[in-house]
Amino acid sequence: MTLAQKMKRKEEMRRSPRVKLYTPLRYQVRGESLSENFLTDDVSARGIGFTSNKFIAPRTIVMLEFSVLSRAIRPVGRVSWSETLPHSDRFRAGVEFIEIDPGERNFLSDYVNIHL
Repeated sequence: MTLAQKMKRKEEMRRSPRVKLYTPLRYQVRGESLSENFLTDDVSARGIGFTSNKFIAPRTIVMLEFSVLSRAIRPVGRVSWSETLPHSDRFRAGVEFIEIDPGERNFLSDYVNIHL
């Protein structure tokens, strides 16, 4: 299966539409003291995608922090999938939000709907 086919399949499996969003993302594996910084790729009201230079195993619980239109969003998420990017030493990961303030979820939903 090609990368394009895999990405299309993931799009079809999503419960919420995603839009492109390139903003700094800070994450920390729950229970660890080290935090990492990356850039996001896309966002929905239910999750976020990003590219990193570190593999994060599926089902890992992560605390996230990123901004959308100058508003800080701080959900807790679970890594749904992680894969190596072709011809690269980088990884792409998708995280589902499992704990998020309802106001933050509504804000993200509005943001996504405006940018579809």
